[in-house]
Amino acid sequence: MNYAETLAYLYQQLPMFQRVGAAGFKPGLANTEALAEAMGHPERKFRAVHVAGTNGKGSSSNLLAAVLQAAGYRVGLYTSPHLREFTERIKIDGQDLAPDYLVQWVAKWRPLFEQVQPSFFEMCVALAYSYFAEQQVDIAIVEVGLGGRLDSTNIITPLVSLITNISFDHQALLGNTLPEIAAEKAGIIKPGVPVVVSQRQEEVVAVFEQKARAERAPLVFADVLYHAEEAMPTRPDVAMQRLRITRLGVPSLEDVDLGLVGDYQRLNLPGVLAVIDELRRQGFQLPEAAVRVGLRDVRRLTGFRGRWTILGRRPLVVCDTGHNEAGLRFVTAQLSRIPRQRLHFVLGVVNDKDVSKMLTLLPTDAIYYFCQADIPRALPALELAKQAGAVGLHGDVHGPVPAAVRAAREAAGPDDVVFIGGSTFVVAEVEELYA
Repeated sequence: MNYAETLAYLYQQLPMFQRVGAAGFKPGLANTEALAEAMGHPERKFRAVHVAGTNGKGSSSNLLAAVLQAAGYRVGLYTSPHLREFTERIKIDGQDLAPDYLVQWVAKWRPLFEQVQPSFFEMCVALAYSYFAEQQVDIAIVEVGLGGRLDSTNIITPLVSLITNISFDHQALLGNTLPEIAAEKAGIIKPGVPVVVSQRQEEVVAVFEQKARAERAPLVFADVLYHAEEAMPTRPDVAMQRLRITRLGVPSLEDVDLGLVGDYQRLNLPGVLAVIDELRRQGFQLPEAAVRVGLRDVRRLTGFRGRWTILGRRPLVVCDTGHNEAGLRFVTAQLSRIPRQRLHFVLGVVNDKDVSKMLTLLPTDAIYYFCQADIPRALPALELAKQAGAVGLHGDVHGPVPAAVRAAREAAGPDDVVFIGGSTFVVAEVEELYA
């Protein structure tokens, strides 16, 4: 098979949660462990940081990878889902997985797949771990796909575990309360392995403390140690924010530039810095200069796209992959800070979210352009418009994402703002993101 045929095989033969939803989710580690055993346990052949959480795990993973790269380490990075190309999920030093490697790897292990019948995600994890082991990375940053306890990535024993924000998402699979969801995320905590929790959220503190005690894992709530605040006002049309970092109230990083814009990144940063502290304790050489370069140049170093990405100016055009209650709260707060004449909101969602709750968070003074991403999970744009109208959000139905983006940009004046989001899969179809 060539590359296109290999991808078609993976998508057609193996369920893919990102495209079809719960039908593609196989809880449990048995299949992943069977694949790993047959492949010689690649997960034991590299060091790792394991990252879970509802929001912030993608940004945190990329920031950690960028800092380690800036310090001269050979760094693997596994994240999901991809935006445009499958190979974006697996990177070494910011370079996507080579398509030829994927083709050869699938051809080699196809008989095993036919026997084990893994899910799409189980196959992806085995691929990533094989690649990192074979390429002899110094360390890999591994982002959990869904949950933590039963997630396919959870066969590794990392140097340190990081758990970011806990919020409502995938309730049908993870639980209907924050403590239930936190318990699934806490499943990545391993015996004796230090764990960093980015935010001390009172509703779930006890969950992490209890699990850490049971595993005798040292636990740190990062925002008790670190605090990040704006060092100077950030213009809405720039892709950098300058922050002042304190550690236990004492200046730590003065005027550090962060190459990810958005207030929510200040909640991610303490967790990243606390993980850096732990890696230093374990012998990694991570000087302040490397930390500064990694935080500043994260997009260049890792190829990270989609979080508060500025696509144009006059009008200001921004996209963001925030797609659940907490993520959209941050997005709307960020939008409210931008001076503008009118707000044009290109919106699409998937059909297994709590859409009604999401819609109530969005600004009623915006002009909406309802669309649907080109995946089976997408909520039809007409149905989205109907539900939005019931909570006072009004606009037109445009169907495909490119048509909605085009209509919004054409209607916007130079002092307006165009925002594109609601789903990772909407952002994935924005052509300007790849220009």
